[in-house]
Amino acid sequence: MNPRFWTVKTKLSAAFTCLALLTMVVSLLALQALSEANLNLVRFVEGINARAHLAERVRTAVDRRAIAARNLVLVTSPADLAAEKDAVTSAHTDVNTSLAELQAKMASKDVAADARDLVAKIAGVEQRYGPVATDIVALALQNQKEAAIRKMNEECRPLLAQLIEATRQYSELTRLRSQQMIEEAAQAYAHRRNILIAASVMAFVLAVLMGQLIARGLTRALGAEPAQLGDVAQQIAQGNLSPELLRHQAPEGSVQASLNAMLKSLVSVVHEVRNNADGVAGGSTEIANGNADLSQRTEQQASALQETAASMEQLSTTVKQNADNARQVNQLALGASQVATKGGGSVQEVVNAMQDISESSRQIGEIVGVIDGIAFQTNILALNAAVEAARAGEQGKGFAVVAGEVRNLAQRSAQAAREIKQLIATSATRVKQGTELADQAGATMAEVLHSIQRVTDLMGEISSASDEQSAGVAQVGKAVSQMDQVTQQNAALVEESAAAAASLRTQAQQLVQAVSIFQLGGHAAQLSSTPPLPQPTVRARKPAPATAALPAR
Repeated sequence: MNPRFWTVKTKLSAAFTCLALLTMVVSLLALQALSEANLNLVRFVEGINARAHLAERVRTAVDRRAIAARNLVLVTSPADLAAEKDAVTSAHTDVNTSLAELQAKMASKDVAADARDLVAKIAGVEQRYGPVATDIVALALQNQKEAAIRKMNEECRPLLAQLIEATRQYSELTRLRSQQMIEEAAQAYAHRRNILIAASVMAFVLAVLMGQLIARGLTRALGAEPAQLGDVAQQIAQGNLSPELLRHQAPEGSVQASLNAMLKSLVSVVHEVRNNADGVAGGSTEIANGNADLSQRTEQQASALQETAASMEQLSTTVKQNADNARQVNQLALGASQVATKGGGSVQEVVNAMQDISESSRQIGEIVGVIDGIAFQTNILALNAAVEAARAGEQGKGFAVVAGEVRNLAQRSAQAAREIKQLIATSATRVKQGTELADQAGATMAEVLHSIQRVTDLMGEISSASDEQSAGVAQVGKAVSQMDQVTQQNAALVEESAAAAASLRTQAQQLVQAVSIFQLGGHAAQLSSTPPLPQPTVRARKPAPATAALPAR
């Protein structure tokens, strides 16, 4: 991956990562040096120095033991003898203890062979010197001074000299070994110091180089100094879009080049926004005017629909009244039809009764004819009786009177029969006429019944039609009411649209004013000389006309 195309984040991350790695390497080297120095110090303190201290304690204890043994030979008082004896015993114990610890230290791996040999030599001399010193103490305590002095001079002093020389040699060896360790530590320190100096110099040089590379890369990526870019951005933020800001030649792909391209695009966008804002403002003004007119017409239409709805409601009431009247007339027609049907039945009964009366009159006429015949025969018989009474003379006078009465009765009966017959004939004629009239009345009642039935059917059809008309008028009224509601909603939407258009016009004017802060150099005069936007014409709305009441039917 070419570092030239790295992002600023990648470059900075890589640089600081390298610096962190170098710092870590230097720190590790320093820690290693400190660890080795600490280890050498521990080895010195717990090793050579501790062994040298034990050897020094051995030599000191040997000296104290030798001095106490010598004093034990020289002193005479019992107290001094006891004190010197205790001193010899204590020193002898210290020699054995320190020598034992020194021999234990010799078991470490870092002890040199010559040091082990010297310690072994010290231990060997001590093994020979210890019994001699003990014997000298015993002789001195037994008051054998001369024997003790002789033993001291002959045996003790040579062994003491060997022991002191061995301890001196070991001390010298430890001194030389300490000096060697100091020199080795100094050499290690110089070596580590040089490595740390080299690593630090390398880190410094690498940091400087990477800083230069990053600075050059950032300068190339920015195309100018950050202060210059900030000044250009501040000028753009203040609305200065003049071409003078483009005088700096920036590398391709840099921030300055992008700012130049953005400035050019922003100038073009400001021009387009201003022109489009003018168009939007003018269009929104026209829309607001059109919406105002449409709102007025919609309100007029809503008023007309309200009036129509009221008229349809009254018409629906009238149609309902007509339907109710038609139903009532239909009920009356049904009642009249029933009455006519009953009247037809009554007329038919009258006709039947007249026919019965005519038949009875005919029978009465026949009976009257029989009575008339009987009266005629009785009259004849009375005539015959009168003739016979006349022939009988006096004897038949009474019979003649009876016959005369019978004849009178017969004549009166015949006269009555004729009158009855005449009356019956007249009655029959009238009955016949009544029958004919009853027949005509029956026919007329049948026609009336048929007409009433037809009227009933027509009234039923009228009632059904009135119901359907009432339902249709109700549906029409409902539709008109819905149209009225929709029209009112449309009027509200038109008003909202007019308000939105007015708001859009205001926002367009604000946009034009907001864009006018940009200074485009040669175009500034053109932007500032743009004519103001036209104001929308708002017509006065006419109040809705009052609903005309329909006349009640």
